[in-house]
Amino acid sequence: MYTPAAFQETRLPVLHAAIDAIAFASLVSSAASGLQVSHVPLLLAPQEGPYGTLYGHIARANAHAACSGTASLAIFLGPHAYISAGWYPGRKTHGREVPTWNYIAVHAHGILETFDDPAALRQHLRELSGRHERAMPEPWRLDEAPADYIDQNLKAIIGLRLPIERLEGKWKLSQNRSEADREGVLAALQSLGDDASLDMANAIREANVRHEKGVG
Repeated sequence: MYTPAAFQETRLPVLHAAIDAIAFASLVSSAASGLQVSHVPLLLAPQEGPYGTLYGHIARANAHAACSGTASLAIFLGPHAYISAGWYPGRKTHGREVPTWNYIAVHAHGILETFDDPAALRQHLRELSGRHERAMPEPWRLDEAPADYIDQNLKAIIGLRLPIERLEGKWKLSQNRSEADREGVLAALQSLGDDASLDMANAIREANVRHEKGVG
């Protein structure tokens, strides 16, 4: 991933926190027929290996299931937003401005593994659903469903394991712009008021506080 120095994020806890928060990835694997791409929720086991290990599952009928042992990449895309050139003060003075796109992205590289042991799959589903049910007022638990029903569903899926060998983070959040430019962007995002714009505004503030302190 092309990442100028101003946008690099290398701190493992920050990268892990982003993976956990985003939770959904585009998984890309090499195959004899070309690239295979699946869009799947992935759960991070942060203590497994130097960079952590990702777990997920796909339908057994998915051609991605044949990619065990191949180089793979899980792409987590966080908050992102169009940044208008009109939000920079320079629009009204020198006019030499162009639009851009701000975003957070994490790339996790490794060799994909698959597993189909029913006990391991059941535990994976228990942990994955537990992660996403934790914010629910009445969390659903896998064990609430009849065991034979879950057993039937387990036969239709295959587990994915991706030990992370390399982790890249790109926080492209206006760190290369002047304070006046960032203030213009923040004001415009705040005025738009939608969730995506407000999430981006918060990300810009956090990233630039770290950038000014020389952290990350």
